[in-house]
Amino acid sequence: MPRAVRFDGYGGIEELRVVDVPRPAPGAGEVLVRVRAAGINPGEAKIREGLLHGRWPATFPSGQGSDLAGVVEETGPRVTGFSVGDEVLGFTNRRASHAEYVVVEADNLTAKPEKISWEVAGSLFVAGTTAYAAVRAVSPRGGDTVVVSGAAGGVGSIAVQLARLAGGRVIGIAGPANHPWLADHGVSPVSHGDGVADRIRQAADHVDAFIDTFGQGYVDLALELGVAPDRIDTIVDFDAAGRHRVKADGSAAAASADVLAELAHLVADGRLEVPIAGAYPLADVQDAFRELEHGHTRGKIVLIP
Repeated sequence: MPRAVRFDGYGGIEELRVVDVPRPAPGAGEVLVRVRAAGINPGEAKIREGLLHGRWPATFPSGQGSDLAGVVEETGPRVTGFSVGDEVLGFTNRRASHAEYVVVEADNLTAKPEKISWEVAGSLFVAGTTAYAAVRAVSPRGGDTVVVSGAAGGVGSIAVQLARLAGGRVIGIAGPANHPWLADHGVSPVSHGDGVADRIRQAADHVDAFIDTFGQGYVDLALELGVAPDRIDTIVDFDAAGRHRVKADGSAAAASADVLAELAHLVADGRLEVPIAGAYPLADVQDAFRELEHGHTRGKIVLIP
């Protein structure tokens, strides 16, 4: 039988298990995908821990996972854009991609460019659309200086590149181990921690926009640096967004197959890199989330069913 990740209640990593499940069948407008890679994301850990119950409650037993890439195994009625054997990437809103098979709405899929690895294709949706929305929210223009916190993380590593493609000069806040990668991608690295405001001021005489992918006070830092609230976007600190009326655009603001296709073609053309921090067999899902929760990975962590 096919296997999928499940958890039976809110809690820690130990709640995750891999179980046998019936093979799903696609309905009208749906496609059955044999998953080749599926990214994991911090939001999934927070849902499993019950930290987002007020916004996105779980019903048990719960699956998890949004990102996916794989091969079309079966199409349901009224699906015209895909055929059995097509290589695709996309997303599901049913918390179901951490599995060997997943049913996906055809509208949430796009063709996988040949030049993209399975690992990158399967981890592009959440981080990529979140970064896309955040960069669009702060509207970088030629000559602008954009600061990105968590600049080497899954979202941050994509956001710094998209901000540069939009014409901005980018300062990336990250630990010293990630400074060479940032510099290689045209980003001015700055270490986090005490004195970060002074280090940013030394790197640039002004800051026009700020993307916060980390939380823990970076919205306040952006305001301290003189950034206008309408040019600050946080994807994590929703309390600060409410207090200061800054933007909080994330994946939901750009969640479409069209945006995903645009990002995939940037990757295929060599204009966007999606770093892969690690790839784990589906059976090792607990180990994958342990690495994620360390919080110091560069790029994405992927499950390989």
